[in-house]
Order: sequence, then C-alpha cells, then structure tokens
Amino acid sequence: MKQSKMIIPTLREMPSDAQVISHALMVRAGYVRQVSAGIYSYLPLANRVIEKAKTIMRQEFDKIGAVEFLAPALLSADIWRESGRYDTYGDDLYKLKNREGSDFILGPTHEETVTLLARDAVKSYKQLPLNIYQIQPKYRDEKRPRNGLLRGREFIMKDGYSFHANYESLDATYNDYKTAYEAIFTRSGLDFKAIIGDGGAMGGKDSQEFMAITPDRTDLNRWLVLDKSVGSLEEIPENVLAEIRSELSAWMVSGEDTIAYSSESDYAANLEMATSEYKPSGKIVTEADLVKVETPDCKSIDEVAAFLQIPTEETIKTMAFKADGELVVALLMGNDQVNDVKLKNYLGADFFDAADEAEVQAIFGARFGSLGPVGLPDNIQIIADRKVQDIKNAVVGANQDGYHYTGANAGRDFQVSEYVDIREVKEGEVSPDGQGVLQFARGIEIGHIFKLGTRYSDSMKAHVLDENGRSVPIIMGSYGIGVSRLLSAVLEQHARLFVNKTPKGDFRYAWGINFPKELAPFDVHLIPVNVKDEEAMMLTASIESNLLTAGYEVLTDDRNERAGVKFSDSDLIGLPIRITVGKKAAEGIVEVKIKGTGDTVEVHVDQLLETLAILTQDL
Repeated sequence: MKQSKMIIPTLREMPSDAQVISHALMVRAGYVRQVSAGIYSYLPLANRVIEKAKTIMRQEFDKIGAVEFLAPALLSADIWRESGRYDTYGDDLYKLKNREGSDFILGPTHEETVTLLARDAVKSYKQLPLNIYQIQPKYRDEKRPRNGLLRGREFIMKDGYSFHANYESLDATYNDYKTAYEAIFTRSGLDFKAIIGDGGAMGGKDSQEFMAITPDRTDLNRWLVLDKSVGSLEEIPENVLAEIRSELSAWMVSGEDTIAYSSESDYAANLEMATSEYKPSGKIVTEADLVKVETPDCKSIDEVAAFLQIPTEETIKTMAFKADGELVVALLMGNDQVNDVKLKNYLGADFFDAADEAEVQAIFGARFGSLGPVGLPDNIQIIADRKVQDIKNAVVGANQDGYHYTGANAGRDFQVSEYVDIREVKEGEVSPDGQGVLQFARGIEIGHIFKLGTRYSDSMKAHVLDENGRSVPIIMGSYGIGVSRLLSAVLEQHARLFVNKTPKGDFRYAWGINFPKELAPFDVHLIPVNVKDEEAMMLTASIESNLLTAGYEVLTDDRNERAGVKFSDSDLIGLPIRITVGKKAAEGIVEVKIKGTGDTVEVHVDQLLETLAILTQDL
C-alpha cells in the first residue's frame, strides 16, 4: 500500500485536549478523528487494526463452536420493557421515536434481542446448546465522554450469547469463552488479568472481567526505546531523564477501575468486588453501660476518636442508603469505606443511592456526623460489615447533633439484620485465599463474561420443553469484548518514548507506538529516503514486490518528504519493522530497524527475506 494513497493525517504536536496517552497518540498518529463528543471516525490505520482484532476473535471463537450473526442496532423499546431494563438501565440509554410515535432505542447491548430470537426459534432442549456472537457498533449516551475510545457514545463491541438446557452446559461454555478470551488478549499483545467482576445492569450473578493493566509510569526500561546512537539508559544525562519522567507523569493514568490482586496467588478482583481474609476475633469483653457523651464539633470518625482519645477501630460509622425506595442503614468499623456495589448486590436492589441529609434528619433526628443505630425504628433494616461484630463497647452516633454513645453493643442496644462483607478492601490486607497480600493496579476493562441464568428468559418467557416435556426457561450466558477499547488498551501499553542522540551529542525523545505483531496495521514500513533517486525507487519497488509475495503487508512511504518527516511519522504509526532504502541503495544494501528494541542491521536485499524471518520470530 502506498502511503500517498492513505489518509494518515499525522500531527506535529500532541492534541491539547487529550488527557491519556492512547487518545493523544491515536489522534497525533492519524488513527482516529473526532466527529462529535464521544464519537470518532476510524481512519484507515485504525480500521486495519480493528479488522485484525476481529480476525483473531473469529479464529478463536471458531474453536469453541460460536457462530457469527448480526442483529439490528435500532431496537423496539417494547422488548426492553419486557425485560424491565427500559426503566432501570438509566440515562445512558438512547431513546427515540419513529414517525408513527413508537418508542425505539439504540442498542447498548443485545440480551433482549437474542432472547426474543431464542423464544421464537428454539422450542426443545434438543436444539440446545446454541452459541452465537456479533461484532457491531453500540450506543450509550455517556454523560461525560472522555479519553478517546475509552469512554465514548458510539463504540465497537463483540457481544456473544449462549443458550442452554442446564447449568452444566452453561458452565462448560462459560469456561470455553474464558479460554478464548485469554487467547485473544494474549495474541493482541496485552498484559491483562482475569478478575472477579460485577454484573451491573446486565443481570446475573457470576461474572468475570478481563482487565488490561495500566503500565507503571516509573519504569523507564519499560517505556523507553533507545536508538543505536544511545548505548544504554545510563548514558542519558540526569536532566534529560528528569524531563522524560516529567513527560510520563504529565499523562493521566488510564483505566476506570482499580484491580486488587494477590501478591502470591491467582486471586484478582475488581475493587468493587474484592474481599480480603477475615477471621472473627472471638474476644470476650464485659459489656459496659451505654452512656451519652457530648462531642462538640466532632463530625468525622477521626475527630470523634481524637476527642474521646480512643482508636478509630473502637468506633462504628453509620451510613444511610435508599434501596428501591426503602431506607437501609449500613454500619462499618471506624474509617472503613462502604462498597456500594457489594451492598447493592446483597440487597438485590435495582435502584440504589445514598440517602439525602434532609430525609436522614427527619428519621434520625440528627445530621450526618451524629448518626447511630441505637433507637432506630424497628422497620429499618440494619446491615453491618462483618468486622463490626468484633467491636464491643463501641462509640456510635447518638442521633443528636454533637452527641455520641459510648459502650454500645449489638444485640443489647441495637439489632443487626445480618453481618456481611460490605467494605472496600485496602492495599496490604491478606488475600481472601490466605496467600499473599492484596496489591492494587489500575486497569482498562476489555472483556466481560456473565452467567445470566434465567434473568432474561424468565421475564421474556423464553421457554423450551425439557426431556420430560415440561416448559422450562432457557439458561443463558453473555460474553462481551470492547473491540474499540482494545485499540486504546494496546496503545496505552505499547506507547513508547523513542530516544536518540544527535551528531552534536544532544539527546532527543519523542512519543510513538510499538504495535504488537498480530495487530499492527502493516508488518513493514518501507521507506525510500529520496523518491527522486530512480535507482533507489527501483530497488524499493523490487523489495515491495518480494515482501508482498512472501506474505508481508507493506506500507511504502512514497511521499516526497524529508527523511526526518518520514522517520518521525514512522515512529508515530508504529509498525514492527522499518526498512530504509538510503545511501547504499546502489549497492543493494538497506537498513532494517526493529521498532520495539531500536536495534538496526544493514542487510543486502538478497538476504532480506531470510533476515526478516529471523528478526520477526520474537516480535
């Protein structure tokens, strides 16, 4: 492919509105252009990457018997009303009417659509299991679209669905998808973790997320690619290294989620679902009298503990929430933070949010900072974190502004409905499997698989006859990959700072991309330095022909530009191999550069294919 025929509008500077490096490089390297907030055009380079990702997916899904189909993006609102999600999905749902006034939506996902398909087409357990998937744009009206393709209003997604007569079959397909996803993300050159996830608006209980890990900004060996003019990292002056560290830290750390993972085992979970090891203290303490004490101007746990000269672990925090319209009280030890997702999931609530202060004051008789569980009406459910049961003679709010109780004990002074894990874990706590401690990392969600069970088939009455002739709901699974997000995740992990040294001894560095082999838009960037040199251009044409015959995908920079411009654009575009036809073209000698390492070698064209075969083995 001739570069002069491609639309690759590279920029000299990083875009000023980009906050994460993947967004900045996609725009600067000519991969995407914004049409409106959260909506992008995928230019030829980006489209080639996405098509390669699709190819990898199709190859891996063929192995597990998944069949590709295509559903419409424009969906009738009626089927979403059947499932109940039309009202519960939230403001992210694009809603519209046709000329007749009928309600439609733009599909953010297609559980309802495929459930309708199964309801109409599948009548017997003998037709199961079925396993289908599609790759298409999805639509969500994000309130604040940001960070390029990481949080957009239109995005490309692979969504798969399976249908089963029993849970053993669902488990098998779920595990098949897990294996396929691991192969897809490995082939895509991603550092990722499979973690315990939250089903959210999808419904269902069991789910697993696949998260691309955000790279450590302090590891220069991981970020820098040294040109042959730079011998080693130690050769770079400290003032230049300081500039590089500043450049790295200037970009916002990407990833909307924090991952908690064990330092010694395979345990990993989204922070919203993560737990840690808990062992009840079993400590026996004599119960003290309940005493109301004045705590003037003390509104936080730290302020109360300091005023009473006690550890924060001897206090209980009282929080109020609304779950499907009902007030729920949550109790936590000291400065522990409530995990909203854990509490919402435990309650099985569709609508869940913090209670507002006016409502709380009307029920408790006090403002935030003085709330407590003592004396609450019997109809208010009190859920306590499991660590709360270890606190005896606790300090709690007295439901009177500026006052707290000391000596409060559950069972005697207040009643707890149940003790469950509703707290947010902290880094350094023991992993729930007892192996190692929890460490945190930021991650980008690139895939999610769900065991939906009968969540949709129940509400939409998608039934089959089982082996006994009884009508039973179809059991379902759902499996998604953010295809356009995959491009962002790859760029986050494969962005590089390319460092070289000028003939005058000055060090220079510039951003670029080092695409993994299977996703690179082309295999080779072929660059003739001087397009007016007929002999060099004849050699370039011969090399291009031989490479194409050998199965390489080649981008030839036939533009009449200065060598510096061509090399700069080549670093930005990020193809794995660069072949330069330069001053030694008359001798049949070209320079081959490996993008990921900065290593170069001069090769005679007669040995070029053999050399490339060796050099690309480890890419």
